[in-house]
Amino acid sequence: MQSQKAVFFDRDGVINEDLGYVYKIADFRFYEDFFLCAKKFKQYGYKLIVVTNQSGIERGLYNIKDFLTISAYMQECIYKRLKFYLDRIYFCPSLQDSVRRKPACGMLLQAKEAYHLDINHCIMVGDKISDVEAGYNAGLTKLFLLQRGDVSKQVSQTKNDIQETKNKNGSKCCYRIIRTLEHII
Repeated sequence: MQSQKAVFFDRDGVINEDLGYVYKIADFRFYEDFFLCAKKFKQYGYKLIVVTNQSGIERGLYNIKDFLTISAYMQECIYKRLKFYLDRIYFCPSLQDSVRRKPACGMLLQAKEAYHLDINHCIMVGDKISDVEAGYNAGLTKLFLLQRGDVSKQVSQTKNDIQETKNKNGSKCCYRIIRTLEHII
């Protein structure tokens, strides 16, 4: 079977506004640039996969049914706008899961196996360092940290916006900072 390529998206802060534990449809607000980004990558033959930590489930703020309901809503909205669905949504409901919870790479490796992905042709887009570290830990080299909103709270304001951090093993993880999803297409 031929290997595939994928874009891994974090959910809150990338696809939709991060209002803190978004689990109600009324609180789910898409970022408009996500639609353009998803459409372009789909046209380029990428699988579109969400990898999201959902610790609000273990914290008792909402349950798996709530998460699945909002995921179905998200998929339907995407289909209405773009005429396709995301290929898969992986989530980790636990605070303790050391294999799947980002910055661990378990969700990405699950997708790699399920979709026969070539990691060298995959992209990770997240709004937290733990997102880009998960991509790095899975072997991805195209890592993007999306920083929206208040510039004073952003990780970097350097000229070239290429940053590095050290993961738990002490390895350097390099990533590019972007301001909108349009900067990666």
